[in-house]
Amino acid sequence: MNSYTNMAAGALLATVFVMMSVSIASEGIFHSETPEKPGMTIVAAEEPAAGEAAPAAVVVPIAQLLAKADAKAGETVFKKCQSCHSIEKGGPNKVGPDLWGVIARPVASHEGFAYSAGMKEFSEGGKKVWDFEHINQFLTAPKAYVKGTAMGFAGLKNDTERANLIAYIHLQSDSPLPLPDPAAAPAPATN
Repeated sequence: MNSYTNMAAGALLATVFVMMSVSIASEGIFHSETPEKPGMTIVAAEEPAAGEAAPAAVVVPIAQLLAKADAKAGETVFKKCQSCHSIEKGGPNKVGPDLWGVIARPVASHEGFAYSAGMKEFSEGGKKVWDFEHINQFLTAPKAYVKGTAMGFAGLKNDTERANLIAYIHLQSDSPLPLPDPAAAPAPATN
C-alpha cells in the first residue's frame, strides 16, 4: 500500500472513532428516561373495518347528567370556551356569539353575529331552539352534530364535564328554564 492510502484509511478510522466517542458521551450526558405517564394522549376515533358494524355508544340522557351536574365546576370548564365566547348579559360577540340566555334561544339568532351556512341550515329558519338536548349533542361533537359549522372546537367527550358546563350556561340567563326531569323518558334524538 502506498502512503496516501494509509493516510486515508487512518483518517477514516479516526473519524469513525471520534464520532462513536461523541455519540457515547452525549448519550450518557443527555440521556432521558421514558416518562411513566405521557404528557399528552391523542385519542382518535377509529373507523370500523369494511363490513363491520360500529359499536353502539352508550348515551346517558342529559336530564340524568344535569341532575348530578355542578354549575360551579362548569364555570371552570367554561374557560375552554371564553377565548371565543362571552357569557355576560349584553356581552360582545367574539369569534362565536355571546352565550347569555342561549338555552331556549332560537338557533343562529343572536343579533349582530354572522353565522355559518351550516348553522343557518341547522336552525331551520329559526324554528329550532337551543334546548338541553341540542346543547348536549352539539357540545359533544360540534362538527358532527351541525355539518358545516364554523366552530373549530373538538367537543367535550366527558359526560360529567359537559353536564357541568351546560348547568353553568343554563344559569346565565335572566330567567333560567327548569332543568329537565331525570325520571322522564329521554327525548328522541333529533338533528
